[in-house]
Amino acid sequence: MATKLLKKLFGSKNDRELRRMGKLVDKVNAREDEYRALSDEALLAKTDEFKQRLEAGESLDQLLPEAFAAVREAADRSLGMRHFDVQMIGGITLHEGNIAEMKTGEGKTLMATLPAYLNALTGGGVHIITVNDYLASRDAEWMRPVYEKLGLTVGVILSSQMPFEKQGNYEADITYGTNNEFGFDYLRDNMALRKEDRVQRGLSFAVVDEVDSILIDEARTPLIISGAASDSSETYKRINGLVQVLKARPHPDKLRNEKIQHTKVLLKRDGGEPELVGTGAALSLAAEQGKDLVLVEEGKQPLCELLPTGDFAVDEKSRSVELTEQGHEKIEDLLINEGLLQPEENLYQSTNLNLLHHVHAALKAHNLFRRDVDYIIENGSVVLIDEHTGRKLAGRRLSEGLHQAIEAMEGVRIQQESQTLASTTFQNYFRLYGKLSGMTGTADTEAYEFHQIYGLSVVVIPPNRKIQRQDLNDLVYLSQQEKYQAVIEDIRHCIEKNAPVLVGTASIETSELLSLLLNQAKIPHQVLNAKFHEMEAQIIAQAGRPGTVTIATNMAGRGTDIVLGGSWEAEINALENPSEEQVAKIKADWKERHQTVLEAGGLHIIGTERHESRRIDNQLRGRAGRQGDPGMSRFYLSLEDPLMRLFASDRVKNMMRALGMKEGEAIEHRMVSNAIEKAQRKVEGRNFDIRKHLLEFDDVANDQRQAIYEQRNHLLESDDISGIIDNIRNDVVANMFGGYIPPESLEEQWDVEGLEEALKVEFGLKLPLQTWLDEDNRLNEQGLLKRVQEEMTTTYKAKCEQVGPEMRMVEKQIMLQVLDQLWKEHLASMDHLRQGVNLRAYAQKNPKQEYKRESFELFQELLNNVKFETVRFLARVQIAQPDEAEQLERRRLEEQQRQQMQFQHAEASAIEEPQPQAQLPQDIGRNDPCPCGSGKKFKQCHGKLETAAAEPFVRDFPKVGRNDDCPCGSGKKYKQCHGRLG
Repeated sequence: MATKLLKKLFGSKNDRELRRMGKLVDKVNAREDEYRALSDEALLAKTDEFKQRLEAGESLDQLLPEAFAAVREAADRSLGMRHFDVQMIGGITLHEGNIAEMKTGEGKTLMATLPAYLNALTGGGVHIITVNDYLASRDAEWMRPVYEKLGLTVGVILSSQMPFEKQGNYEADITYGTNNEFGFDYLRDNMALRKEDRVQRGLSFAVVDEVDSILIDEARTPLIISGAASDSSETYKRINGLVQVLKARPHPDKLRNEKIQHTKVLLKRDGGEPELVGTGAALSLAAEQGKDLVLVEEGKQPLCELLPTGDFAVDEKSRSVELTEQGHEKIEDLLINEGLLQPEENLYQSTNLNLLHHVHAALKAHNLFRRDVDYIIENGSVVLIDEHTGRKLAGRRLSEGLHQAIEAMEGVRIQQESQTLASTTFQNYFRLYGKLSGMTGTADTEAYEFHQIYGLSVVVIPPNRKIQRQDLNDLVYLSQQEKYQAVIEDIRHCIEKNAPVLVGTASIETSELLSLLLNQAKIPHQVLNAKFHEMEAQIIAQAGRPGTVTIATNMAGRGTDIVLGGSWEAEINALENPSEEQVAKIKADWKERHQTVLEAGGLHIIGTERHESRRIDNQLRGRAGRQGDPGMSRFYLSLEDPLMRLFASDRVKNMMRALGMKEGEAIEHRMVSNAIEKAQRKVEGRNFDIRKHLLEFDDVANDQRQAIYEQRNHLLESDDISGIIDNIRNDVVANMFGGYIPPESLEEQWDVEGLEEALKVEFGLKLPLQTWLDEDNRLNEQGLLKRVQEEMTTTYKAKCEQVGPEMRMVEKQIMLQVLDQLWKEHLASMDHLRQGVNLRAYAQKNPKQEYKRESFELFQELLNNVKFETVRFLARVQIAQPDEAEQLERRRLEEQQRQQMQFQHAEASAIEEPQPQAQLPQDIGRNDPCPCGSGKKFKQCHGKLETAAAEPFVRDFPKVGRNDDCPCGSGKKYKQCHGRLG
């Protein structure tokens, strides 16, 4: 009560923020005449003036009114577009590191120029992040004249660019690009073996467009760079055949057996009438028949049935599949018959966990993924579909063998699995920025998550013109057939009054079904989904024409406004050299069409089902009513829709029963809409928990990632790491020494012979330790350790003098390669730990605490191994020529090609996104200057990759197999000795 009273007196927090920022906008407006009077040269000179004032001690906040006034004037002169006051408020929100919620068509792209210019004055670089390459290029080129009018440079990062092109674009004052590309560049920079190969120059300030899509929807999906792993396509095919024999548990979401708390139940069996029996008797009967007692319907007397146990249970809500005890036994028998499992073994032995992984992947593929909903088959490949936008995710792949399992299920070519080389999450990547902000049309529903995870507040910016759109209550039908009939009738009614219609569907399957029904009804229409992505711009451009019907799979993120009456600009652009008469006629025709649509009530939005997230529904609604245009939206639902079936059906069903509804009738009531919203909130809450859970685990990995990347960058920046090598060499020798001669131990406990052998095998150092001890009675353990360390140092320095200054580069390259190899293996260990740690809950242990503890132990082991392997490698490496550093570089480039690196951003674990290679100029010569601008010859710079690929590899020593004895004479297998880094 008190809170409501305070709100009434002082307004909400959002109202107070708007009032505060409104005063700043007044200051900007007060300078408008002053800046309008400036010449172009004087306006340009303002940028240098602002930079000097910053250096003199003024803050960005103090410069804000003048800087915003300068940008407004530059936009007016270069684009003929003047920032509205609400865009100024949005700009202030972004500059302060918050999220601006602005409705569709309110000018978010232009608004971003305000904080981008102001923050670019610091020289730290500004990143404006969008969801795809098309929008990044479009926005950069569209806004470029504004920035250039003020003397700032603009770059755009695309997935097809060469590294030297990206370096130039990152050097620009303002850089546009996609979230994936910025994230992958960060990971690639932390895999570079030379500081010149890095492209980013720091993470200072970011403006994230469609911030809810990037920071919320994609937060469950890590960014992963992977290389090729072992091929197991035959196993996927064989397991795919076996799992089809398994039977699913009926009604997996219902209470069964001991979980039924009622004392008596109505038991229905053998098609007869239900009879009232004691629950104990019903359970005994179920046990006799080898079945489950399942509570199929709640009521005054709960109704139960005896149903098969099933081999596996599917949980659609959490998108998981679990084998039952019966299923375990059955699949083990099948695997033994197939020869994949030994008769005396079981699936949970450590040697067979890979088989269990294959079985789970196949079960998920068959029971959780649907063709034309989650993926499509295109040119013999499985192509994923973005559940939020309906776009094809070309080249991206599910990880953990799931994509291969779907390929086996569909009978297409099974592509090779991958191994993680580097990974991060968007949550942890974006938290690296000094200041983060975002803009979207729908953020308020996720305000809690933005604040909890990113520390960002959401400010709802009022529209420039009042929204005229009518959002009608949902209509709920008993079946999907009745729902679609009602949708067709509504579309027909809209066409009769010349209103354009946008029909939103949640899947390709639904859009194609609706298209079929419209064809049967002889209603012309356009379909916009992942299968017809190429026609997107053309379809959207004319979706606002009178009587036009457009079916769109999840309109979210399309990035283009639907103009009432259609787009006259698109018509003019389609003509090669339009005459003035043609242009005038097109504009006159458009005015007539525009008026017709206004009179028909504007764009009509029809949703065919509710999405899991209210934001996606709001994005669909937001396509109508832009800039004060009229419009209407309504959702048509049925009890058979996935959301209703899983989360809201019982409550709504009871309402319908109470109302005595008949076939063909719909229920339209605010209570129903509220029940559906409650279901959506439930799903949103569950998804938030998943994202938070992922983040809690990734935070552990992130601390380790930051430590490794910091160490890596220090190595890259240093020209001479000999001091680091000396320190770690002494540490490694001391650790080894302690293993054979424990501290403060008796001489009888010393294993001097073992230490001599270890020094010889690991470091190639033959030292007569026992002779030293025999000759000098005063030599204690500390003295012996010091003498061993001195001998190691002397031997190593002699090698360095023989090689010369090039040894500094060799040291750096070897330590980087060792670090990268062991980090890659560490990531695989962390993946295995992550996948199995939840089972610790059965032992009454906290999985998160166990993960933290064991991952810390793994990390300590990693750091020790990096030191040991670096020292071992440097001690044994034989450098015959002074150009060893160049040979190492060539090997690095060969390795990079061999790994066939893929860039993934995927569901719950990974989606791969191969990057197309940009072509070098065809006429460039080997001795010409490299086009990257390094000043080196092409053959000594980016031409090395070409050389590495073109020259045949000539082996100057016999090939050593992984299981052969190591040629160093240690007696170990090659893979356990000098092959460990290969």
